[in-house]
Amino acid sequence: MKELQELADCSRRYGGDLEYVFLGGGNTSYKDTETLYIKPSGVALATITAEQFLAMDRVELRRLFTESLPTEAEAREARAKQLMLAAVRPPESGRPSVEAPVHEAIPRRYVVHLHPAAVNGMTCAVDGRQTCRQLFPNALWMDYTDPGCVLAHAVHKRMQRVKETGGDGVIVLFLQNHGVFVGADSLDEIRRAYDDVMDTLMTAYNETGESVALTTGRVDSEAVQEYAPVLRAWAGGPTHRATVCAAEPFDPAEGPLSPDHVVYAGSYPYLGGFDQEEYEQHVKEVGVPKIVSVAGKAVFACGETLNDARAVMTAARDGALVEQLTHAFGGPNYLSNRARQFIENWEVEAHRKKVSGGAGAGGLRGRICVVTGAAQGFGLGIADGLAAAGAVVAVADLNEEGAREAAAELERKYGSHSAFSVPVNVADEESVRGMVAEVVRTCGGCDVFIANAGVLRAGSVREMTLRNWQFVTDVNYTGYFLCVKHIAPVMAKQNGASDDALWSDIIQVNSKSGLEGSNRNAAYAGSKFGTIGMTQSFAKELVEEHIKVNSVCPGNYLEGPLWSDPENGLFVQYLRTGKVPGAETIEDVKRFYEGKVPMGRGCRPADVVNTILYLVNQTYETGQAVPITGGQVMLA
Repeated sequence: MKELQELADCSRRYGGDLEYVFLGGGNTSYKDTETLYIKPSGVALATITAEQFLAMDRVELRRLFTESLPTEAEAREARAKQLMLAAVRPPESGRPSVEAPVHEAIPRRYVVHLHPAAVNGMTCAVDGRQTCRQLFPNALWMDYTDPGCVLAHAVHKRMQRVKETGGDGVIVLFLQNHGVFVGADSLDEIRRAYDDVMDTLMTAYNETGESVALTTGRVDSEAVQEYAPVLRAWAGGPTHRATVCAAEPFDPAEGPLSPDHVVYAGSYPYLGGFDQEEYEQHVKEVGVPKIVSVAGKAVFACGETLNDARAVMTAARDGALVEQLTHAFGGPNYLSNRARQFIENWEVEAHRKKVSGGAGAGGLRGRICVVTGAAQGFGLGIADGLAAAGAVVAVADLNEEGAREAAAELERKYGSHSAFSVPVNVADEESVRGMVAEVVRTCGGCDVFIANAGVLRAGSVREMTLRNWQFVTDVNYTGYFLCVKHIAPVMAKQNGASDDALWSDIIQVNSKSGLEGSNRNAAYAGSKFGTIGMTQSFAKELVEEHIKVNSVCPGNYLEGPLWSDPENGLFVQYLRTGKVPGAETIEDVKRFYEGKVPMGRGCRPADVVNTILYLVNQTYETGQAVPITGGQVMLA
C-alpha cells in the first residue's frame, strides 16, 4: 500500500533523529474507512517497514469509547487491552500500541506522535500551558492525563468538540508532560507542522538564552574506575550484579518528567556523594536508582544488561535536556506522586520496555564476559557461545579490525549491545590496563574473564630461536599474569567483602599440552605447564575476594585456523618440521592427530564453551585444570 510505504519513510525519518524521539519511542498511523494501521508495541520508528504496521478494525477499536468500563484502574486497563487485542487483524498478529485508541480518536488520516526534547521543554514546564497559548494559538493543549484508556477517552471527548466547532485542517495537540500529536490528511502537512513547531520553539529558547544542547562536563576517568565496579554490587540483587555504564557529568532531571522518562530512567536519580549509607537511604525512600550522579565526576546508568543500561543513559540525557529547557518557561513541572506511581506500576509500559530491551535471555543474561584473542579461532567460538547464552561479550584482540568485525557479527546474531570490541596486546601492560579500563567504562566491571589469547611456535629445541621462545612466553605466560593482575582488583571491588557475595571467574584457556609434554613444541608446552601453576596460585590468593580461577585444557582444534591455515597452520608447520613420521601430505598429518583421540575428532569451541559454563555456574571449584580432549588425556 502506497500510504503505508510513505508512512514508513516518514516514521524512519523522525525515528532516526534524536531531536524527535529516543529509544524508538513515538508512534505513527494511517487510517482508511475501515482500518487503522499503526506501529505495534515494541517496534522502533527508526527501523519500521510498511509491512510491520499493525492493522486494526476501527469499528471494534471504537468499542473502547462506547462500552462501559470498570472504574478500578487495573481492571479498566485490562479490559481496554482486551478490546484492543480483539480489534487486531488478523487476530493475534501483534500487540497494538496502547496509544492506538488515541490515534483512532484524532479525525485525520495520518497521525504522528513524537516527543522532542524541545517540545517537552515546554510541556514539562511550570508555564507550559501559558507558553503554548502564546506560541501556538491554533494548537490544542491538554493537562496531564494518565496514558492508556483515560487518555484515549479524554482525547476522544476533545476531538468531538473539534468536530462540533467545525474545525478542519491540521490538528496539533500538546499533552502536558508527554509530547505532541499531529494529525493531518497528508504527510506533507504533518512535516510542515512539525517544522513550524520546532522552529518556533528554537526561536523561543534562543530569545531566553537557554542552550538547546545538554550542558556537560569532563568525565573523571579515575572516578569511573573506582566507583563503577562498586556500584554494580549496590545496584544489583542477590543473584546478579547490575551493568553500569559511565558518561560525562551532567545534571539529571531531579524528578519524573514524563511517562517515557519514568519507564526508562526511573523517577528519581541518586544525587548524593558516593557513600553507601546515603545510597541505601535513597533506596529506602524511593527505590533503587537507575541513575547515579557524582557531581563533577561522572554519571552512571544502571541496568540488568548493557542494552538496559545504555537505554537508561539515553533516557536520562534526554530528561536532563528537557529539564534544562524548562527553565526557559518557569522551570520543571514534575509528575505528581499519583501519576508517577501509575506509570511505575503500569503493565503496558512494562511490556513495552521488555520487548524493546534486545536479546540475551540465556543462562548468562546480564553477565559481562571478556574474551582475549577473540577475533578468530577458539576465542571467537567461545565469544559466540557466551553471547548465545545471554552474556555481553567484550571481544578483545590485537587485531583491532578483526575484533570490530567479530563484535559486529555477534551483535547481528544476538542483538544490539550484546558485544563490543576492545583492542589489546596482552603482552604489553599498558595495553592490558587500557583494555580493563575500557571494559569498566563500558560495563562497570567483568563477571567472567577468559584469558584465551595465545600463540604457538613449533620447532626442535636445537632450532628454536630465542626470539620465538620469548614471543611465546611473553604472550602465553606473561600475558596471562598481566590480565589477572589488572582484572582481579576490578572483580574484588564489584564482589564486595560479605560472606554471601557473588563470585567472579577467571578462566584461562590452556591446552592438553599443559597436561603432558609436546614433542618439538617445548616453548608452547612450557608456557602452558607454567600457567597451570599460576592458575593454582592465583586461585589460592584470590579466593578470599570471591574470585574463582580455573583453566580449561582443550585438545587440538583441528578445524580451526591455528591448525588448518594453508600457509602458517600447524598441519603445514608439522609437515615441514617432520614432526609426524612418514607424513607426506597435510591430510596425513590431520589423520595422525585425529587417530590420537579416542572420540575420533578434534576439540571444538562448543566443547570449550560447555566447560566454561560449568565452571562459571558451579560454586565449589577453583584452581582446577579441566581436560577437554575427547579422552586423549585422562587425569589420574
